[in-house]
Amino acid sequence: MLHIVVCIKQVPDSREIRIDPVNNTLIRQGVPSIVNFYDMHGLEAALQIKDQYGARVTVVTMGPPPAEKALKECISLGADEAVLVTDRGFAGADTLATSYVVAKTIQKAAETWGPVDLVFCGKQTLDGDTGQVGPGIACRLDLEQLTYVVKVEEVDPVNRTIKVHRALEDGVEVVRTKMPALITALKEMNKVRRATLPGMIRAARYKPIVWTTADFPDIDRSKIGLKGSPTIVAKTWVPEPRKIDCTFLEDDDPKRLAEKLGEALWEKELPKKMGWVS
Repeated sequence: MLHIVVCIKQVPDSREIRIDPVNNTLIRQGVPSIVNFYDMHGLEAALQIKDQYGARVTVVTMGPPPAEKALKECISLGADEAVLVTDRGFAGADTLATSYVVAKTIQKAAETWGPVDLVFCGKQTLDGDTGQVGPGIACRLDLEQLTYVVKVEEVDPVNRTIKVHRALEDGVEVVRTKMPALITALKEMNKVRRATLPGMIRAARYKPIVWTTADFPDIDRSKIGLKGSPTIVAKTWVPEPRKIDCTFLEDDDPKRLAEKLGEALWEKELPKKMGWVS
């Protein structure tokens, strides 16, 4: 049976994010948290593979204790096990330190429930927005890396291959590769299912597995948390709204409307701004 690991993150709801003007950090108190949007599509892809071929789906996250809520949501949708990696020693991690800890977590999951065939991550997180953790995990675990995936076309458990469609700037690339592999999911990949009543009941009773630094005896403490994070956020700010002078043009004839638009742009000194005239 396939073993699939899905990496998720609990993030602040992007519609209510605020920034502390003093220390330039996100204000998380009082802001509702959700499972990272792209990660949910990775979970859905894993569950679809489970439905079609049979698989064990393990969900993992690194975060504070309240992240248990995000894991329970994944259990309600159909995940088999959920692991919360939490410890003060992991706090303040950048993407390099995070990928190190999550890679260690996946290795431990493989030791606990069997070799991992596929790892799903979201394309990026809504708070960090870097898109670096997934590829970082793949590099650390020496996994085939399939990024920006919009469709999982075929999984062959016997020959241990997977065929996916990757979104590129100028089209779509169809790739078949050997497992184990890591996939980063885009929202176009699927539509996330709703939890069933039995799933919600199971999630309410489920207690996520918690691993701390004590559960990783071989972990290099110089590579975790703030100590293992060579990058810092030097400054954050909220762009100030700018007043824009807008002109609305109306005409039933598209040709006349285009002429009006051209005249309006010329009157607004577009040629000077574009450097067409001195």
